[in-house]
Amino acid sequence: MPLQLILHLDLHGRNAAAQARRATRAHLDAAATSGDESLPPLTTDTALLLISELVTNAVRHTSGGCLLEVRLASDGIDIEVTDTSDAEPEPRRPDRRGEGGWGWHLVNRLGSDVGIRHHAAGGKTIHVRVPR
Repeated sequence: MPLQLILHLDLHGRNAAAQARRATRAHLDAAATSGDESLPPLTTDTALLLISELVTNAVRHTSGGCLLEVRLASDGIDIEVTDTSDAEPEPRRPDRRGEGGWGWHLVNRLGSDVGIRHHAAGGKTIHVRVPR
């Protein structure tokens, strides 16, 4: 039976991305110390970067915070961020002065199986997979 560990976090406010990174790191470390095979550092770092980008955008561009779900499977990490906005992310020209525009490009470049599900009651879920 494949490994299937799930983390759920309800996130709000300016510290949401930092909270998401800390909780995800602790979750992945706990999985590794419980006898399960640990993830390669590049996989973990990539997942934390993509989580940070998705959560930051959800909190910045919506009014209701977001829900983060991280599912650890034997072949990688599935990340889902659900927010209250129906608007899909749009790629912007990255700003080299630090004004943003990198997030959606990073998600699509570093992740796989990127998808957006819209919900009948409003809002959306963005899914991305980080292979092991």
